[in-house]
Amino acid sequence: MPLLRSEVLDELARHGLAPKASTPPELLREQINDLYRIEIRRLRDRCRLGEFSIRELPGQVVELRKRYLLLSIPIAHWTVLP
Repeated sequence: MPLLRSEVLDELARHGLAPKASTPPELLREQINDLYRIEIRRLRDRCRLGEFSIRELPGQVVELRKRYLLLSIPIAHWTVLP
């Protein structure tokens, strides 16, 4: 069974996830995606409340996306063979 790369484990830990060796990478990606979607909705809501302008929203989204780099990496690159 492939093992998660240490860099991937570090990123998962930043998001509060501590997978077991048996946790499938696909499930982890779904969980990270769910967290991202929650945060993107919060950004939208904050914009609607006037915390920042609609013109600032794209920059906010870019910053958020940087915190979720794992979503841009194919799952096949998350693991290494033991």
